[in-house]
Amino acid sequence: MFFPGKLFLITINYIILVYMERVKTGITGLDQLLQGGLPKGSSVLVSGGNGTGKTILSMQYIYEGARQFKEPGIFVSVESNAKSIAWDMQSFSWEIHSMQENDKISRELEMIAEKVREMNAKRLVIDSTTALAVWMEKVEFRPKLFDFLDQLKDLNCTTLFTSETRGDKTQFSAYGVEEFVADGVIALYFVPPNRSIFVRKMRGTGHSATLHPFEITDSGILIKPKEQVMWEAIK
Repeated sequence: MFFPGKLFLITINYIILVYMERVKTGITGLDQLLQGGLPKGSSVLVSGGNGTGKTILSMQYIYEGARQFKEPGIFVSVESNAKSIAWDMQSFSWEIHSMQENDKISRELEMIAEKVREMNAKRLVIDSTTALAVWMEKVEFRPKLFDFLDQLKDLNCTTLFTSETRGDKTQFSAYGVEEFVADGVIALYFVPPNRSIFVRKMRGTGHSATLHPFEITDSGILIKPKEQVMWEAIK
């Protein structure tokens, strides 16, 4: 029944619990910066200048996925080949060759999405989109990259893709496109002799908003989540 002059307010309170499924990177300290890991199915840009550790972090993500979590991974290198990558990683205590032979890690440039589907790959790395973009018209790069990453979401594949920058603290991609297409951005910095990491954004989850130091050890990248670096230390 309607009563003139009366205002009835009905409030309904909903409690919505959202469960965010995580993909643990296996990289010491990184999951602590991401509340437990990367959102499953996300595409995350790893950016930084030359020598900051982008390829090492990305390869470690694939390697630890296979070693610790038995998840098949694909590493696509636009600028190198499998033998060169294996040589580069021989300085770490990683059994890259045996995992390649067991097909836990695969590299393929053509038909990447099909390879992901064929292997039921849970992890993918593209190193790097900077070189990949050279093969495309710049105007085509953003929509093609977006469509490709969107397709990977349907396959529940969690992707890292790298981008070379000048190393400036305010630059997060080579073409100013990748960071907007990505669900997350992780920036690496190297001001000799110090290295640091910053989670610029990560959709769907909270994350550290602080610059943290990291080291490249015999076991790979080791991040120190309890320590901080002043932004003034970055050029």
